[in-house]
Amino acid sequence: MKQSSYNVYKNPFSSVLLKLGVCFLLLGLAYRLFSSSYLPFSPSVVNDNELRLNADENFPPYAAEPPDITDDQLVNLDNYTSQSESCNLFIGDWIPDPNGPIYTNTTCYTIESPQNCMKNGRQDSDYLYWRWNPRDCSLPKFDPKKFLHMMRHKSLAFIGDSIMRNHVQSLLCALSQVEQSVQVYHDSTYKNRRWLFPSHHFHVSVVWSPFLAKATTFEDDNGVSSGLIQLHLDELDSVWTQQYDNFDYVIIAGGKWYLKSALYYENKTVIGCHNCHDQNVTQLGFKYAYRRVLNSTLKFITGSDHKPYIFLRTTTPDHFENGEWNSGGYCNRTRPFKEGEIEIGLVDEILRNIELEEFEGAETIGSENGTVLKLFDTMFLSLLRPDGHPGVYREFHPYAGKDKNAKIQNDCLHWCLPGPIDSWNDLMMEILLRRSS
Repeated sequence: MKQSSYNVYKNPFSSVLLKLGVCFLLLGLAYRLFSSSYLPFSPSVVNDNELRLNADENFPPYAAEPPDITDDQLVNLDNYTSQSESCNLFIGDWIPDPNGPIYTNTTCYTIESPQNCMKNGRQDSDYLYWRWNPRDCSLPKFDPKKFLHMMRHKSLAFIGDSIMRNHVQSLLCALSQVEQSVQVYHDSTYKNRRWLFPSHHFHVSVVWSPFLAKATTFEDDNGVSSGLIQLHLDELDSVWTQQYDNFDYVIIAGGKWYLKSALYYENKTVIGCHNCHDQNVTQLGFKYAYRRVLNSTLKFITGSDHKPYIFLRTTTPDHFENGEWNSGGYCNRTRPFKEGEIEIGLVDEILRNIELEEFEGAETIGSENGTVLKLFDTMFLSLLRPDGHPGVYREFHPYAGKDKNAKIQNDCLHWCLPGPIDSWNDLMMEILLRRSS
């Protein structure tokens, strides 16, 4: 009887222990899964030399054909896009996004120092947790795996100024979460570069051509000029026109550089200038020059026998307050604007109107000869994000060893990475998917 009583007591106790053990095991597994999927942002210094692939020495300019994709590797693109052609993707609002970006400064190694705001010491992080939300349709988040599948055996070029370089970094970071790119070309200044995603045979290029026309500039890396720019309004820049036939998709833009002081040439003769302060030279102004070159650029595109898919991106606004980049202007806001809290600046409005007018004419011509032109109108959504710029954190720990009130040059034009510019990838993918569907 005593033995039987002992057995009755022992069995439930063992059952309790077993249940507790299973619970602890499940909790441990849940914690492991959660912690492994969490992408931390790190202000610590990453040794770029240890992480950078020395692609130029180890890889040929073009890779061999990638292996065929098997059925189980095919990516299903159905239901990814909103497929609402009537929706204007560029009219909407920034809404909270608790999930944040798909990469961080510790999971992407191609972020250049001036845009690596976290590494450079920026402490606030709220600017990372917003996403662009069109008002009349949904906008799925960029999917790097699906994008690489779409771009298999293709080439994509970003042609323009440093905002294009900013955008290509964003795209490379997003895609690196699936496959690391390999740099296969760069010029001596690293302003013209090309990357390859080997398993997809997908090339991404950035082409430095801030005017889209032939130009001679006299300024250092900080934008300090030692002479007037010489801009040839009747000659497009061969650095992009000679490569044009190699590209399947092109994002192209001009704009901001036309605000710089310049002499204008046609037929190799000075015909006028912008802000040259010379009474013997006609003040034609930046509006004349920008319209002239943008018109020539779009005529080249619509007149070419080669028909890539073209995005014309509108001008990107800056958010300098109480001055310009070289006169003490700064940007220290930490939240997006809402519609009505800010208006487009006069100069940006002039540039954008020129872009809209020239695009409309080119689109009409393109529709008749098979040229696919899309307006990539990021002006409004960018205008609402004063919080996404590097500001003083364009430099590594800018206040180190300095007075906290020291005047430090701000960058209120380019974007932190990760940051608001990542939404441009969402938009680009949605537009391409609408076309394919």
